[in-house]
Amino acid sequence: MKTQRLLVVLTVINLGLLVFLLAQTRVHIGSQGVHDDQGRTRAAINLHPADQTRSYPETAIFRLIDQNGRPSVKLSTSERGGGLALVSDAENTYVQLSGRGLTATKDGRHQAIP
Repeated sequence: MKTQRLLVVLTVINLGLLVFLLAQTRVHIGSQGVHDDQGRTRAAINLHPADQTRSYPETAIFRLIDQNGRPSVKLSTSERGGGLALVSDAENTYVQLSGRGLTATKDGRHQAIP
């Protein structure tokens, strides 16, 4: 019986902490994505239609955006497969992982990694 009371008390405390933490979170979800307190978009999911003139398939992209408005993480998928890009704050420096391989670009120099 004591164990059951302890579990009930812990559950109530956890629910109270959850409500408190959710009340402190200031995230706004709008049509353009998730926004922070200053109204800056911090995450977005976009669907880009297929472009038959350039043979691009329909693509869904999830972006995590830093405080400066630059997408730092991109996760995408299309009928050609998925991809992950991690972007640095340095200009032209990023890493891309896709079904076709791993690519690193630093200072504009493109390098495929076997």
